[in-house]
Amino acid sequence: MPIIVNLDVMMARRKMSLNELSDKVGLTLSNLSILKTGKAKAIRFSTLETICDVLACQPGDILEYVHTDKTTAPG
Repeated sequence: MPIIVNLDVMMARRKMSLNELSDKVGLTLSNLSILKTGKAKAIRFSTLETICDVLACQPGDILEYVHTDKTTAPG
């Protein structure tokens, strides 16, 4: 998947546990875990805004686009 979620990196930089982030953001542990592992299919801007506020970061610190070449060889 070309979108990489670096939530765990930002949490480590801020020395914040998943439990603490969950309490401050108001999301369940399971929903944050799904986001953290990159298994989420979408994220609301309001959720992203709250996470960025709590972690004092920018959306680009959490979400990263990695270009992948999807062309296939002929034949």
